[in-house]
Amino acid sequence: MGTERVTISGSVKRQRIAAGSKSDRVGVVLDDGAGRILALRRAGANPFSDAAIDELVGKTITGTGIVADGHFIMDRWDVGAKR
Repeated sequence: MGTERVTISGSVKRQRIAAGSKSDRVGVVLDDGAGRILALRRAGANPFSDAAIDELVGKTITGTGIVADGHFIMDRWDVGAKR
């Protein structure tokens, strides 16, 4: 897993993740508006079900964390932050 911390802003929405795999599901993603869509997770939380991440759907956020294997694993975020 990567260790470089990054800050990414974008819109949070629900969409299909990992189509065709054993992890295929509708999940929460961060769309950075520049063509990158990352499955959104909170560090230390359940990757499949997290009420704190679910509350972000429909909002624009700026999050800080690491990107690994198509996931953005956040440990901090601000809601309504400008891009």
